[in-house]
Amino acid sequence: MAKTEGQIVIKKYANRRLYNTGTSTYVTLDDLAEMVKKGEEFIVQDAKSGEDITHSVLTQIIFEQESKTGNTLLPISFLRQLIGYYGDQMQMVVPSFLEHSMRAFTEQQTQMREQINRAFGETPLGKNLQLPMQMVEEQVRRNTEMFQQAMQMFSPFMKPAAKESRKAEAKDIDELKEQLRAMQNKLDSL
Repeated sequence: MAKTEGQIVIKKYANRRLYNTGTSTYVTLDDLAEMVKKGEEFIVQDAKSGEDITHSVLTQIIFEQESKTGNTLLPISFLRQLIGYYGDQMQMVVPSFLEHSMRAFTEQQTQMREQINRAFGETPLGKNLQLPMQMVEEQVRRNTEMFQQAMQMFSPFMKPAAKESRKAEAKDIDELKEQLRAMQNKLDSL
C-alpha cells in the first residue's frame, strides 16, 4: 500500500478521476466520505504536480453531502458568519477554534452516549429520556455561547450581530430543540 506517513495517497487525475494507491482502485467522492467516517487517514495529491489538494477535495465532499442529502448540517447563519471571516483579522483564529470545538463536541458526544447507556441499563427507558435531552439542549446552548464569546474576545470592536442573524440563530436552536423533542417522543413510543 502506498502511504505517506501512515496516510493513504489518493491521486486526482486531470479527468477528475480519483485513484486510491493503497488499494490500486479508482474511487469516488462517496468512497472518500466513507473513508473519513471510518477514520481512515488519506491525502489527495494532484497526479501531475504532486500538489496536496486534500482541503479542496474534502470541501467538495462537504458541498456534495450538503446538496444531496436534504439534511443540511451547516445552518445558513453559520455559513454567513464563516464567509464573513474570510479576509477578516479573525481568519487566522477561526480554523483552530473550529477544530477545537469539533474535538470538544466529539468528546461530549461520547460522554453523552456513555451516560445514556448507563441510565438505560439502570432504570426503565421512559424515566430517563428527559434528562439526556435536557443535557443535549444545555450543551448546544453552552457551545453557542462559547463560540460567540470567543469571537467577541478576539475582535472586541466587532459590531453586535444584526437582528436577523440573532433571529436565525434562535430559530436554529429552536429547530434543534424540536428535533430533540421529536426524538424523545419516538423513544417514548418504543
